[in-house]
Formats: sequence, C-alpha cells, structure tokens
Amino acid sequence: MDKDDVVDTLNTLIETCKDGEHGFTASAEHVRSANVRQILATRALECREAALELQQLVRQYGGKAEDEGSVTGAMHRGWVSVKGTLAGYSDVAMLEECERGEDAALARYRKALQQDLPADTLLVVQRQMNGVQRNHEQIRRLRDEARASEHKA
Repeated sequence: MDKDDVVDTLNTLIETCKDGEHGFTASAEHVRSANVRQILATRALECREAALELQQLVRQYGGKAEDEGSVTGAMHRGWVSVKGTLAGYSDVAMLEECERGEDAALARYRKALQQDLPADTLLVVQRQMNGVQRNHEQIRRLRDEARASEHKA
C-alpha cells in the first residue's frame, strides 16, 4: 500500500472520529440523564483524541490531515436533531442514534483493517477499533437500560 492510500484510509477514519465527536456531543446536549450525558461527553472527547492521533499519523506520511467530519455524518447529525425533536429528545432515541453512529464507525474501521496498512499504523487502527467496539457495547447497554426504565414508567 503506498503512502497516498494509507493517508486516504487514515483520513476516512479521521472523518469517522469527527463524526463521532460531533454526534456524541449533540446527543449529550439532549439526554436527560446526567450519567448518560457524562458518558456521551467522555465518548466525544475520546473521539477527538483518536482523530488527533490519526491526524499525526497522516502528517508523518506527508499527507494533509482531514479536520472535518463527513457529509454522511453531518446528515446523520441532522437526522438526530429531527428525530430528537419528534421523539422529544428521549434518552432512548438519542442512544439509538449513538448506536447507529457506532455501527457506521465499526464498519469503517473494519474496512480499514482489511487494507495492507504499515505495522505501526495497523496497531493504532486496531487499538482504536477495539475502543469503538467497547463504546458500541456500552451505548447498547445504556440504550437497553433506558428502554427498560421507560417501560417501567
């Protein structure tokens, strides 16, 4: 894999991280639970840190690092806003959208891992994907808990 291909792959992941940062931040603004708000804010910060790490790698390969999210991510955030308005910004609705965002992130990381990345870059991408997987599982648990408490109310 040549350097341009590595840079393209990393820039796609940077967009994914930026999408996650913006998505978690937007969702945190609309949830009612202080605990969930804190978790989402922490996830947003972790996405930001992951993007910074990937941006540094892009620069090491001589590329220009992305600093924005994707068009798809912006559309998803718009949908989160619309859905939140329609659903009254319930915690369940926000967590469902976060989970959908993490599904997309996992798909992009899996695709990146199928590339012939240099060993040092592969380690970073694998470590970050493991974090995305943990986030996804945590968001799913929170969503399930929110659904259960909604049904009790």
